[in-house]
Parts: sequence; C-alpha cells; structure tokens
Amino acid sequence: MIFDIKNEEGNFQVIVPRITVFAQEEEAHEAAEKAVVSKTNTTVFTKEQSWKIDYSTEFPLKEPFGQVIKTTALVQSTQGDEVIISAKTNGIVMFPAENILEGKNVSSGQDLFTISGNELANDNSSVRFAEAKNNYEKAKTDFERSQELAKEKIVSEKDLLNAKNQYENAKATFDNLNKNFSLSGQKVSSPINGFVKQLFVQNGQYVEAGYPIASISQNKTLMLTAEVQQKHASLLSLIYSANIRTLHDNQTYSFEQLNGKVLSCGKSANGDNYLIPVNLQIENKGNFVSGGFVEIYLKTISNTQALTIPNSALLEEQGNYFVYVQITPELFEKKEVKIAGTDGVKTEIVKGITCSERIVTKGAILIKLAQATGTLDAHSGHVH
Repeated sequence: MIFDIKNEEGNFQVIVPRITVFAQEEEAHEAAEKAVVSKTNTTVFTKEQSWKIDYSTEFPLKEPFGQVIKTTALVQSTQGDEVIISAKTNGIVMFPAENILEGKNVSSGQDLFTISGNELANDNSSVRFAEAKNNYEKAKTDFERSQELAKEKIVSEKDLLNAKNQYENAKATFDNLNKNFSLSGQKVSSPINGFVKQLFVQNGQYVEAGYPIASISQNKTLMLTAEVQQKHASLLSLIYSANIRTLHDNQTYSFEQLNGKVLSCGKSANGDNYLIPVNLQIENKGNFVSGGFVEIYLKTISNTQALTIPNSALLEEQGNYFVYVQITPELFEKKEVKIAGTDGVKTEIVKGITCSERIVTKGAILIKLAQATGTLDAHSGHVH
C-alpha cells in the first residue's frame, strides 16, 4: 500500500509493505477467520511497554551460512608490534630515579636503564671506553703531525698512510663506544613508542651482552593463535572470517570491525597437544589484553543458503529453544525452533519458523516475563 502525501515542504511517499487488499468484504472476513491465532501460547505486549525497553523486531534472513569452528585463542602482540631490548655489553643494570614499571608508557628514544661495568674487575666498560678515547686522541695527534711533516717531505707517503689508517681505526672504535657508552655506562633507550610489557631483570642485576632486559609493546596490532581439532582439518582452507568474544566483558566483535585477516593455517598438528594452529591478525579496537584468551568462532565459506536469526532472539528452556513471533503489533506467539550451528552472533534455524514471520530480536526475555505474569493465579498465596 502506497500513500502519496503533498504539503508545503514537498511531495512524500509512504510505502506500507505486506498489505493484502481484498475485493469484497466477505473475502476479508473469510481470510480473517483462517488467520485466527490460538490463544494457548500467545501473549499481549503493548506498544507502551515496548517503548520503555530496548526492543526490536525483524525477519529471519536467508543467507550463506557455512560450518563454524568454535574454539579459544591466545592473544599475543604481533612481531612488528613488540620489541625486545637486549644488553649490548656486560655489566650491572641500574634503574633510573624515576620508576620503570610494567605497564608504564614510554616514548621512542627515552632512556630506560644504564648498564655499568665500572665496578667489574674484568671486561670493565669504563676502562675500555677510556682506552679507546686515549687511543683516538693519540692517533689523531699523530696523523695531524704526519700531515704537516709530509708537506716538508720529512715523512714518507707510506708512514702518512699508516698514521691515517691508525687514526681512522681508532676513531671508528671510539665513535662506536661513545655512541652507546659514557663514563657512567651504556644507556639503554626505547626504540619505539609504547609501554613496558615485561621486565626481565632487577635493579643491580648482572647481565651479559645479548641478554634480554625488557620488552616494549604498542598493543595496536594483535595476533590470535587458535588451535582446532584434527577433525576440522578439511575446513581450514575455507576459513575466511571469524567472530571473537572477550571472556572478561562478554563483548562480541566481528572480523570486519577489527580489520582482521587470516594469516596462516597449520598443515600439521602440534606435537604436545595434537591440535592444528590457526593464526589471525586483528587491530586492538576493543578491550583485548595481550597474554589473555578469547572465544573465537571461525567461519568457513559456503554456498548453502540457511535461515538465520540473531542470537539475542533465542530463549532457552531446559535445552529447548524458542522465539517470539509477532502476530499483530501487540500480540506475540511463542514458537519452538530447532537450531544448528552458531557463529557467536547469528544462529541457523532448521525448523520452527519461516523467513516470512517477524520475530522479536531484542526484548524477548521481557515478553516472556509478561507472559509468565499473565498466567499467574491472582488468588494464589491468599487465604480466605
């Protein structure tokens, strides 16, 4: 049915779908008698009630719905999102006056620690630094003197080249030490902006060159490592998306919301648990915590059309599932449905409703409570 509305602001058109127009009044009455709904499993929920709650209705969708693999995944920082800071020399790690703690924000180039070997009897970094500085200054003086003597032909070209070679070698050694060391020791700075994810040493601890000191993470891009059973091996190549649910706040995110992508699917099982790894990458737009776990629904490609409804429309009673079908704007019928798989957001329905029946997707639990209240005996609990 289409209404054409004309006013001072312009022309408007209101389209009301699914309206059946009968040619005669008798046909309308006959159709109404056939459409009478049984009152045994229906309840009235007025518009005034629905306006006060989070309420919505919609039709079930007919869409491609493949097999879903439900599992858990470990949340980790991606390789480019986390950096391990290692010691470049032997020495004792000294923390600065301001506290460097796990979780503290740091900026690129910020000094975090100092590694000092001043008190070491062997391989003392301060002694090496002083020695390199002295050698550099001596070689520089010798080279400059040789240059002046070479002008007077007092020093041969060979001696001049030797002096130049010794000077350049001493300069390279000194510049390398001067860049990373001072008399107080080696300064260790953060290479990226981020936060201190983990400290591997304590203040005053001795470390050797190459020993990890701390890890700096940005926590912007995360990798999810899921492990699936071997019976799903044939489906791994069909995985194209996923829905992810955080366990601490029960929020569900789609792959599209997090700009996710499938990185790799294992070709063999792990030796320790005989499960096959699947790696995915997401942007941390939610409250994901690196090192924690999430529940994940791996979705596979399928050409099979299935009837799906939002999970919020389902009500569970003793292992059976029901939905509320809207018969009229204020009358709802409770219907049992048979479900198949779910992707964490939608569930496949194999029996019970059709795509032409409008169902309650938000607020179904309150309609259930209204139905239960309406069936109570008004005199129960009273003694007369």
